[in-house]
Amino acid sequence: MSNQTEWWAPVKSDESAAELFGGERVGGTGAPAPAEPRRRSRSSGRKREERLRKQRRRRSIAVLVVALVMVVGAGYVVFSLLGGANLFGGGDSGQGAQVEDYTGPGRPGAAPVVINAGATGADMATTLTDAGIVATTDAFLDAYAANPDAASIQPGTYQLLLEMKASDAVIALLDPKNRMSMKVTIPEGYSAAQIYDRVREVTLIPVDQLQAAAADPAAIGLPAEAGGNVEGWLYPSTYQIEPGTDAAGVLRQMVAKTVEVLTAKGVAQDQWETVLNKASLVEREARHDPDRPRMARAIENRLEKAMILQIDAAVAYGEGVPGTQLTTEMLRDASNPYNTYTHVGLPPTPIASPGEKSIDAVLNPEPGDWIFWTAVNLDTGETRFAATREEHDANVAELRQWQAENEEG
Repeated sequence: MSNQTEWWAPVKSDESAAELFGGERVGGTGAPAPAEPRRRSRSSGRKREERLRKQRRRRSIAVLVVALVMVVGAGYVVFSLLGGANLFGGGDSGQGAQVEDYTGPGRPGAAPVVINAGATGADMATTLTDAGIVATTDAFLDAYAANPDAASIQPGTYQLLLEMKASDAVIALLDPKNRMSMKVTIPEGYSAAQIYDRVREVTLIPVDQLQAAAADPAAIGLPAEAGGNVEGWLYPSTYQIEPGTDAAGVLRQMVAKTVEVLTAKGVAQDQWETVLNKASLVEREARHDPDRPRMARAIENRLEKAMILQIDAAVAYGEGVPGTQLTTEMLRDASNPYNTYTHVGLPPTPIASPGEKSIDAVLNPEPGDWIFWTAVNLDTGETRFAATREEHDANVAELRQWQAENEEG
């Protein structure tokens, strides 16, 4: 035995030297430990280590999930601020494509846009969005739905601004000042020749082009009942003529309006031409609305009696002169097919485009036995109706007296 004293670390009661130095566990008496407790100790250690590994894995997964959430959130913020299309190199490099609505007031440079007949709010939204006038279709549809007058937007060609606020675009479409179309008004009683002149004055479409279009019934939608003659079928009204409309397009609107009116009034199609013919005579002869139904009755009474109509306006139309320029020779000219002094029945065609009141007068003539009428005051247009020759002669005498008094004055 050596005289040197060896030092050993104290061992706790529940530990062994084997645990400190890697050997087998030794009991408090130094005797070997039983085999079964040693196996339990090793199993407990493995379980403890497995629990630690699982805890470390769970902590790693949690950290990874949090990191991914933060990355995705940051990406969404960047995407929203910059706009998806611009972020990936697409879309307009100017104002973001994701703008829901422009703030307005807009700027010049927009191309004219066409609102077609029957266009819905969605149709208008697409048209204006494609033209760069509004930012999105949704913005326009919301503004359209919010404006109670939006449904009254008229078809036509409009000049608007680029990048308008959607609500301002709806208001602009409701303002006739923004329409580029030309307005043509055709008065009641105009002949086709007069209508061509009026159209030319406004649209600058040459008269010869209008005449050529009128000679093509299919091109202008002229019904077969017209017999190929447009006279009387160009309805008197106000028309919006869009830029680029040709001669046929202009006349087609007027013919379509005539068909629309006759159809709405329940006129049988085989009577369309006859109604227009009679109504054109009333239109050119009557100066006051109350006289129209009486004049229509007088015409019917004469036709029923197979009497000549003796209507100066028809003779003047056939001669191509105003009624004030008729002469006695003209009234006797049997070569004029429109001479109702020499030919029984209606003229070959209408002599003008009648308005609605004259059409209504023909459809609903006032009951009476009149077969004559004459103006007794050429300034006021006062007209007298008579059922007998004697009454008519008295009315004519009154006219002559008025003429004599006014000539002398």
